Amino acid sequence: MDLAERLQEELQCETVFTIPIFGGIPVYESTVVSWIVIAVLGLVAFLLTRRLKVHHISKRQAAVEYAVTGLQNLVKGMIGEDGVAFVPYLVTVLLYIGISNIIGMFGFKPPTKDLNVTAALAIMSILLVQFATIRYKGVGKWAKGLLNPINILETFTRPLSLCMRLFGNVLGAFVVMKLIECVVPVGLPLVFSMYFDIFDGLLQAYVFVFLTALYLQEAVEREKAKE
Repeated sequence: MDLAERLQEELQCETVFTIPIFGGIPVYESTVVSWIVIAVLGLVAFLLTRRLKVHHISKRQAAVEYAVTGLQNLVKGMIGEDGVAFVPYLVTVLLYIGISNIIGMFGFKPPTKDLNVTAALAIMSILLVQFATIRYKGVGKWAKGLLNPINILETFTRPLSLCMRLFGNVLGAFVVMKLIECVVPVGLPLVFSMYFDIFDGLLQAYVFVFLTALYLQEAVEREKAKE
């Protein structure tokens, strides 16, 4: 098998199993890995939040509170105090994308290299932006805003931008790493993995959440400016 064939095989999103209803629903590798990421996050959250105390807290609880507060402050810095209600969602997305991007270090294919996954994330974020607009402006002003061609264009270009930016960067990093592994299988991949799998993966998670927070902030601030 030559280099092109090996790379093509790595890029394919394989079907793990098929649910035997409605003629068969394929469950892809990206979906299964996403389930693994969600299960890991859920298990870690459960284990770290057991036996919490108000006074005389343990070192474990202090570390957890420090980490949670740090993540919340990071996202609050992006969206501002007026968008504090959306912080839990943004933190969750940040953790999911961050872990999904670096999970390749453990032998899994990052689910974010599947266009379906990044598209779903982008659609969820833009739907949340629309909800925030309705929440702060009302249905009437939201519908009136859609009469502006620029607003209509933004409604379609924003999720496309979020989707393709995340997908393109993750896929590009994945391809580069596989090329390096094919050419120099020992030593060099470990060095480049520190950048492509860790730094770049976490950076793309930050950028996705930052842009989503920016869109949410605009929905809130525009209404405040008119009040």
